Amino acid sequence: MRTKFEIKDNRPFSVKAKSFGQSMLFWRGRSKGMIYTRNIELDDFRYIFFPKRFEKYGYLGTQIWDEDGDCFKALYPLVLALDYEAKPKWCPRWFLRFLHVFGADKSIVRVRNWTLHNLLRKLTKGIAFVDWKTKWSHYDLRISIHAPKHLQDLAEYIESGFYSKGRQEELVEQIKSIDPNASIIWGSIERFEKQLEELENAKESNTPNTSEELD
Repeated sequence: MRTKFEIKDNRPFSVKAKSFGQSMLFWRGRSKGMIYTRNIELDDFRYIFFPKRFEKYGYLGTQIWDEDGDCFKALYPLVLALDYEAKPKWCPRWFLRFLHVFGADKSIVRVRNWTLHNLLRKLTKGIAFVDWKTKWSHYDLRISIHAPKHLQDLAEYIESGFYSKGRQEELVEQIKSIDPNASIIWGSIERFEKQLEELENAKESNTPNTSEELD
C-alpha cells in the first residue's frame, strides 16, 4: 500500500551501485567520547598495496611529506635504519601497512583493532617513528622514536648535525652581509660566532658619532 509519506530514491543506478559497494567494502569509523577512528577509504587500500615512494615505510608511524625538503634528507637515513630493524625479513611491508591501517588506524595514538594493533607491535618489536618537528628555528630539529639505544643515538646525531649545519649557514650569511670577502672556514659554530662578533665590533667602531659632529 502506497502512502504520501513514501520516499523514492531517484539517484542514478551508477550512484546507487557505488554507494552499495562502499557500504560493503569499506568500514566506517567509530567514536566514543573524544576518541574516534577514521573511515576506511579507497585511498587506504592504495596506500597498503600501491604506496607512493616514501609511503612504503608508513607503517613506522609519522610521515615526512616534503620529499624535497632539508628535513626529509636529514631524516631519511634514520627511517631506513628503523625499517631495517623493525621489518621481519619474511614479512612483506604491505602486510605491515595493512596492520597499520586496520589495527592502528593509520595513527600513532589511536587503536582500531587491538588484536591487529598488538600484532603490528609484536612484528616490529615496538619500533616506531613517533614524531618530528622544528622548534625555535628551521634547523632546530626534534625527533621522537621508539627504538633501541643505537637508533636513539643515531637520532641525536642527526639532530645535532642538522642544527650545526643550519646555524653555521645562518652565521655565514650574517658575516657575508657585513664583509662579502670574509674568509669562511666551515666546521665550528663558535668560530663563526666569534668572527661575526669581531666584524660587528669593527663596524661599530668605524661608524661616526653623529651627535659629536653636530656639536
